Amino acid sequence: MKINWSGRAHNYSRKEINYLVNIIKTADPLSQGKYLKKFEDVFGKYIKKKNVFAISSAAGALEIISSLLNLKKNDEVIIPAHTYCASAIPFARQGAKIIWADINFNTRVVDLEDIKKKITSKTKAIVIVHLYGYACDFRKIIGFCKKRKIKIIEDCAQSLGAEIKNRKTGTLADFSCYSFHAVKNITTLGEGGMLYVKDKRLALKVPGLRHNGHSQYSSKRKNYWLPAMVNVDLDLQNKWPYKLTLSEIQCGAGILMMKKIDKFNQLRIKRAKKFVKSLKNFKELVFNSSFEKRSHVYHLLSAYYKPSKKINRNNLIGKLHKEYSVKCAIQFYPLYKYSLFKKMRLGRHQCPNTEKFYNNMISFPFHIWMTNKQFDYMISSVKKVLIYLQKYR
Repeated sequence: MKINWSGRAHNYSRKEINYLVNIIKTADPLSQGKYLKKFEDVFGKYIKKKNVFAISSAAGALEIISSLLNLKKNDEVIIPAHTYCASAIPFARQGAKIIWADINFNTRVVDLEDIKKKITSKTKAIVIVHLYGYACDFRKIIGFCKKRKIKIIEDCAQSLGAEIKNRKTGTLADFSCYSFHAVKNITTLGEGGMLYVKDKRLALKVPGLRHNGHSQYSSKRKNYWLPAMVNVDLDLQNKWPYKLTLSEIQCGAGILMMKKIDKFNQLRIKRAKKFVKSLKNFKELVFNSSFEKRSHVYHLLSAYYKPSKKINRNNLIGKLHKEYSVKCAIQFYPLYKYSLFKKMRLGRHQCPNTEKFYNNMISFPFHIWMTNKQFDYMISSVKKVLIYLQKYR
């Protein structure tokens, strides 16, 4: 492949590697230590919020959120069908009924109009997913749900740094999660995440839920070693804790990457704008319509390819791959179509926009360590293929 689909978002410099090596050599402990606290402090300052907790993944953060919601049988949680499966699994695991929300075809993310159709008296929470790094207009949704005492979770796994009117995604909801997986805009050595909890009382429950229910015995113990180093207790009634901790080395990587997140995002935005502008004359390739209205961070670069009777996105992907060695992808199979959700009786849906977009979407390689020469080659290759396919439309 001249341009492969990469499973790695960015590289580490020699200076950064040396910093991490020093942590390996000197950190004691290697988990739950000073680098964890520093990473949480740095991240909290970036989003201008307290009560943030480093977690092993965004999926792990959602597991904790689903426990904090205290979901009961027949409670409903509204979740976009067009997203990654981890956005839904934790809530289903708690016994909630998942109600699939449709996306707005133009913005590619969930919007208030479809949510209104899906809300019932049983609705306990709504998950807003800022997919592709596109900032969903969460202000209207939050205002609507607040009056109805419906909890809001922002899934910011792909949108760290994205904004609407100077408010970063993840800062208005009751809960939010962020991902530092290998392909995200920053990564903590391949895995990692962050959790934000608005309610201070609930935030106190997180350290124990994150770390096997660990808690401290009374400081008045006569002998510090008795009966054991730490206690293990329940933070939430009838809710088992998890083991979702992040190592000191990963936290060290997070500290370093938070210094570069805005730089990385600016490069993504610059390239996304260049890509869209370069292809603006090809009306069959349709990008997110709110491109200029919001501060998206373009974790991914996706588009809708308008099909004709003879031509569809498979022709575009296939020709780019076979003749130009550019490996594109199709992403986010509607969740209700997966065997997992069907077998768990969560296959019912009313999501026509999700179906329409998925059936002819294309996602272009967008890792930032791609060279400018490679990026320009991809643009040139896409143009050539689109011109060729126009003959057969």
